[in-house]
Amino acid sequence: MAQTDNIKLISNNKKAYHDFFIEEKFEAGIELYGTEIKSVRMGNVNLKDSWISIKNLEAFVMGMHISPYEKGNIFNKDPLRIRKLLLHKKEILKLFNKVAQDGYSIVPLSVYLKGSKAKMEIALAKGKKLYDKRDDAAKKSAKRDIERAVKERY
Repeated sequence: MAQTDNIKLISNNKKAYHDFFIEEKFEAGIELYGTEIKSVRMGNVNLKDSWISIKNLEAFVMGMHISPYEKGNIFNKDPLRIRKLLLHKKEILKLFNKVAQDGYSIVPLSVYLKGSKAKMEIALAKGKKLYDKRDDAAKKSAKRDIERAVKERY
């Protein structure tokens, strides 16, 4: 049974793909308040310098900026507050055990709406060294040059 979910991308973390090797992806719900979800629906989310930590077998996203909702006055929350991620215990344990190894981090990749729910795609990632980033940039440039040459040829 194929189910088509109504998915709308809100924010993407391009820096994560640049700074990390993405090993495994997970989908997590985000615990938000009323004015925050309204702001998310308007697309006012920034994931640039955010990360995920695990404390007491609960996952939290830190540094995610959700701009205050314009029409919400006293109900607006702090834009940079710590937000809980909704994951299964098995997933949290798996992430926790991997992060205990050196070099692994948990990074947010994107925030999107799946139906009426706000979801976050998170990834288990390993940090890139400077030479890895240079290699990726060189490969990307070479691929672009090849595509350009093929396009000119035909």
